[in-house]
Amino acid sequence: MSINSITRNSQPSIPIFKGEKYHLWSVKMQTLFKSQELWDIVECGYEEPNESPAEPNQKLRENRKKDAKALCFIQSAVDDDIFPRISTAKTSKDAWEIIKHEYRGDKKVISVKLQFLRSEFESLQMKDKEPIQGYLSKVSAIINQMKSYGEEISSQAIVSKVLRSLNPSFDNVVAAIEESKDLSTYTFDELMCSLLSHEVRIKKSKDEEVEEKAFQVQGQEMVEVEVEVKVVVVMVEVLMVAVVVEKKVVVV
Repeated sequence: MSINSITRNSQPSIPIFKGEKYHLWSVKMQTLFKSQELWDIVECGYEEPNESPAEPNQKLRENRKKDAKALCFIQSAVDDDIFPRISTAKTSKDAWEIIKHEYRGDKKVISVKLQFLRSEFESLQMKDKEPIQGYLSKVSAIINQMKSYGEEISSQAIVSKVLRSLNPSFDNVVAAIEESKDLSTYTFDELMCSLLSHEVRIKKSKDEEVEEKAFQVQGQEMVEVEVEVKVVVVMVEVLMVAVVVEKKVVVV
């Protein structure tokens, strides 16, 4: 069996929605639909004729098949407690909109959530000993949530915020980026690469410093041991001389 055949026949992994973190589930499902060329049918639906023709044309048959497949994915992607909400949906678009409306919220709910996320984004500040990877993951999570609610946030705004919020250990790299990069075109991905590389260099430098100190301590300990050995040898020699002298005195 060829690799292509295996790929075509393999079933994609379906994320299960249990009522929490809708925005993450939604992104995963959209990627799944796009990989199966079904997103257009889920997002826009298709036109079903008022009267079902005796012999549906090729396009209609194709749309019905794609819609049934997409609906099957959605039904399989929700927990049993959520399934009753979409059990009567006849199309994938209907099922998708039901879940979206209930868990993403209406315009008022979205507005409130966005206001909270904007405030959270603006208050971001990296702690003194916080790993840069963890901080950037936190930033990315908030940005992705904002985008899932329709917020348009430019890469320039993200880069500017991150540079302002880094702890003092990154002052040098921030200054270097501001001097050498055009921040109007500098992307968040590029910034992440630069910051992660900087942290790797810092960690490597600290590790080398620790190793150097350990080597120095080890060398100092060896010197001290050598001195102690020499002292013992001298003491032994002195004792031996004393014994010889004592014997001579006794003989006389």
